[in-house]
Amino acid sequence: NRTLAVEWAYAKPYASEAERAAAYETWLHHYNHHRPHTGIGGQTPSARVHNVTGKYR
Repeated sequence: NRTLAVEWAYAKPYASEAERAAAYETWLHHYNHHRPHTGIGGQTPSARVHNVTGKYR
């Protein structure tokens, strides 16, 4: 929750809740696909999951 608050919800001033909500999907993609996580050795969560949505085999 802290990361969510600091990096998305309150990272910048939004003009409205609708604007904040619209920014969520972009932030979530960044968080899961591009942001390194120290708890998993600097990898991204998507690099650790084999069946990411749309990539089933």
